[in-house]
Amino acid sequence: MNEQGAIEKAAARFREQVTLLGGIVAVAWILELIDVLLLRQALNQFGVIPRQPSGLLGIIFMPFLHGGLAHLAANTLPFVILGWLVLLRRTMDFVWVTALTMLITGGGLWFLGSPRVTYIGASGLIFGYFGFLLLRGYFERSAQSLLISGLVVIFYGGLLLGVLPQRPGISWEAHLLGLLSGILAARLLANRAAESDSATDFEHTI
Repeated sequence: MNEQGAIEKAAARFREQVTLLGGIVAVAWILELIDVLLLRQALNQFGVIPRQPSGLLGIIFMPFLHGGLAHLAANTLPFVILGWLVLLRRTMDFVWVTALTMLITGGGLWFLGSPRVTYIGASGLIFGYFGFLLLRGYFERSAQSLLISGLVVIFYGGLLLGVLPQRPGISWEAHLLGLLSGILAARLLANRAAESDSATDFEHTI
């Protein structure tokens, strides 16, 4: 591939990343503006409600629902930065980490959460991306992933305190489940990458 082709490919990848992340953030902001300005936070009833059949919908909707614009604003920047770092290498990494984190975090809260709480917010996803980036370097042992893991520790290492019980209204359970989901995703995707590399090496020797 010539230099011009490489530049065009990189630009196309960047547009894809901006579209994907920007689309998710835009949906969250549009929903929250409607919820705050028109519905008096009525959409929050679609969060995860432990052990209620209707609460299962929250596994999908929880990351898009927030307790006000300040809550969403606080989640937006770390979501974009950590999400982009997950997305940087492969789009499917982002898809798999997001899906696995939503399923495990939402499902875990549905089974184990307090019956008096409706769980909302994207912090579970944020901790999932954080856990993935934090341990991907350990599982893969590649220079790129180790560098990103180091940067994540430097700039976002304080997030680890979020898995401890804090003041009321902050779900440390969602943070912990998200972190564990991200670590599991790092392990699973590292195995897939190793299998793919081995298959590629084998094909090249034929």
